[in-house]
Amino acid sequence: MHKVIIDTDPGIDDAMAVLFACLCPDIELVGLTSIFGNVTTDIATRNAKALVEMARLDVPVARGADAPVQQPARPVAWEVHGREGFGDVAPITPAGQHVDETAAEFICRSVSENPGEIVLCPVGPLTNLARALELDPAIAGKVKSVTVMGGSLDAGGNVTPSSEANIWQDPHAADVVFAAGWDVTMVGLDVTHQVKCTPAHFAHLAKPAPVLGGFLNDAVQHYFEFHREVDGFDGCYMHDPSAVVSIVRPDLFAVERAPLRVIVDGEETGRTVRAAGSDRPATSVCTGVEVDAVRDLFLETVSSGF
Repeated sequence: MHKVIIDTDPGIDDAMAVLFACLCPDIELVGLTSIFGNVTTDIATRNAKALVEMARLDVPVARGADAPVQQPARPVAWEVHGREGFGDVAPITPAGQHVDETAAEFICRSVSENPGEIVLCPVGPLTNLARALELDPAIAGKVKSVTVMGGSLDAGGNVTPSSEANIWQDPHAADVVFAAGWDVTMVGLDVTHQVKCTPAHFAHLAKPAPVLGGFLNDAVQHYFEFHREVDGFDGCYMHDPSAVVSIVRPDLFAVERAPLRVIVDGEETGRTVRAAGSDRPATSVCTGVEVDAVRDLFLETVSSGF
């Protein structure tokens, strides 16, 4: 059983990742922490709480940072995930509230109370993890591991020619995370651009799981339209769920071990690059993926819901 905290900016593919984690028998979802990115932090916090309530779980949600650690905040790309984060689905008001702790405080306390057991899985900008390290640097030696959805080693970018969106949103925070002395796996565009789902996949989800699968099918229609217009294919990339899948099935991913740094200024701001010769710890960078197996595990798990 993997004890996981997902740091998230829901977001349509975030919703896929969170609901997969809620339903996966090999994951104990310890909490969610919210962050800006696909939406504002306020909307992310509301959406995160709504997702766990939708899954009928009593999982704490901690509100995260409103802005990057150093640079000005980037504009929210409303066109990708919709104004409220779940495409054209109307805002969902959760019954409960987020906890009083900040995301950084929640991460530090949870890790300290469960030494060697917590997997941190940020699927948005890495601001909250950088803030947690600032608050308590000792957590780097107490986490089990960190699985980052973000970055791109050799596949180019998706928000600039060289940069992936989550890293680009807060490159300084990402550089801190890759430099810290913990076990990091990067699940970036090198693999997530290979894992796609089609409208038919999500339509089928709505049959065995009308509540959770039906919600995802409704939300993802906006995502499909975006990819038709921008990327020219009828489907969507499975960015965030692929990262969560990698926690329970690392055998489905090929990795390269390399120290990484993030370019924090200039035209290539947000680019993740190999830092050969540095004293940074090596990151496990996912470079290959068993596409069908990852997709099938996601679909089968969500189909097991309600």
